[in-house]
Amino acid sequence: MLFSDPQALVQAPQPLWEPLILLLRLEGKCSIPSLSSILKYFQYQPNSVGYLSECFHTYGGALPSTLSIAEHQVVFYLSDEIFARHQPILVTIEAQSTAILKIQLAADRSAETWKAHFEDLGAHRFHSIGMASDRGVGLVAGYHAACQDARWVCDRFHEFQDLFERRHQLERKAYAAIAKEDGAVKTFHNAKSEAHLHKRLQHYEHAHHACEQAIARYDQLDLLLHLLRDALHLCSPFGRLRTVAGVRSELMLLLSLIEEIDDAVLLKLLHPIRSHLDDILAPFEQAESMHSALLDLVPQQILDALVLAWHHEHLSYQSQAKQKRYHQHERQQWLDFAEGLLDNQFEPFKALVFEKLDAIVQASSLVEMVNAFIRPYLNSSKGQITQETLNLIMFYHNHRRYKSGKRQGKAPIELLTGETLEADWVELLLQHIQKASQGTSLTSSSPLELVPHRHEHTTPSQTPPGQAILEPSTESDLSWSPIDAEAA
Repeated sequence: MLFSDPQALVQAPQPLWEPLILLLRLEGKCSIPSLSSILKYFQYQPNSVGYLSECFHTYGGALPSTLSIAEHQVVFYLSDEIFARHQPILVTIEAQSTAILKIQLAADRSAETWKAHFEDLGAHRFHSIGMASDRGVGLVAGYHAACQDARWVCDRFHEFQDLFERRHQLERKAYAAIAKEDGAVKTFHNAKSEAHLHKRLQHYEHAHHACEQAIARYDQLDLLLHLLRDALHLCSPFGRLRTVAGVRSELMLLLSLIEEIDDAVLLKLLHPIRSHLDDILAPFEQAESMHSALLDLVPQQILDALVLAWHHEHLSYQSQAKQKRYHQHERQQWLDFAEGLLDNQFEPFKALVFEKLDAIVQASSLVEMVNAFIRPYLNSSKGQITQETLNLIMFYHNHRRYKSGKRQGKAPIELLTGETLEADWVELLLQHIQKASQGTSLTSSSPLELVPHRHEHTTPSQTPPGQAILEPSTESDLSWSPIDAEAA
């Protein structure tokens, strides 16, 4: 003992390996090869690509692909399809909380596959009162087959997308015509002979006429689409919720004016919109019935003020800088007005009106936001996605807290269930995996043991051959906080 090397009586704590790789993979959206390089740089073990892939596969296998809740819950679905190397991923989220209810790597996107998708959600205690989506044939047919009494709402973005794309095309044509007119002017000034002057003057007049027509087409369509967007708002500038008849009249007038623009492409684009007009007006039927019900509880003047306050709050989240401040100011003005008339009854009436208006779903754009959230993981995996990876992404999305917007500080699962999470998503995930691993027999799966170290190598006697990761490492048993993760 006197001549031997000194040994520390207490070993230094091992690095937080599991939280680190989960943060890098899900929060940092690192690819597995990049994650492996980071671990090698900091001499974290194990760090091979194959080992990490197997680890994430094990984690994802311990997570469900369909959200489970304790009690039956009435929800409104937003559903869509996203593709990974031509293989469809079926996604359904809840409209208000944006929680992913089910994410499925499917063989196809037929009506039968979507029907089974929605029936599985029903078996997990979700009762759908409606769904908003694009006009995917299999998606819509599968939903109607599984939820026959529910309401389907077409997505306004997809309905009018071609019209707004045509506006961008006309804008580019207008700028191109302006450049041609400018070039004709320069060419005219460079002419030397009288014959060239006359010829180039005709060329300029032709370019000038074409430029005026291109600008006029763009300006007319831009103005009418601006009015079209305003006509699709739930309430008028005076705070009255719009009626189905009123919106139908406005849309028919605007579509007729768009039809008069000298552009043959617009005529083709307007035909499907006219045929889908009843589907587009579906949310206004709900708003109309809701308005009459609210009038029995709230006086007309106060209801209009609260509707305007909700309207400006809704627009403030979609605006930036100056417009955002304007909508926030208008919202507060109308809230102050309503509060002055209601006194002690202001808060319950405000909560009632805002809750009713938030329940009206007009578009499935939030599911597009979730698709955009998933897309970086598909890109980092080069399209080689598995159901286990999708399960991990779903858990992370549902349990991470929003950093901005009207849901700031809340996780989707908190908004869905109304229950506050007791820990960060990383700690919750590790707890879930630990419970799942304890419930799995060691003989039914290949046990893996996490052995992170810096300098010492594990001897063959310490790790039996053929074993893989399943049980969490010692640092998973320790209390973990986000501050520790940043330090790691």
